[in-house]
Amino acid sequence: MTTRTIGELADAAGVTAKTIRFHEEKGMLPPARRSGSGYRLYGDADIRRLRLIR
Repeated sequence: MTTRTIGELADAAGVTAKTIRFHEEKGMLPPARRSGSGYRLYGDADIRRLRLIR
């Protein structure tokens, strides 16, 4: 599984980081895993889900 940061996910899915945080808040995306330093981490399934939502 490829792990991406919110910026990398935004670029891959064609949305903004703000859009990703909004969809997480509304429950359309599952809460992201977090790195040891608190960064959100996403996988390939999150890209597919964001593309579908978009």
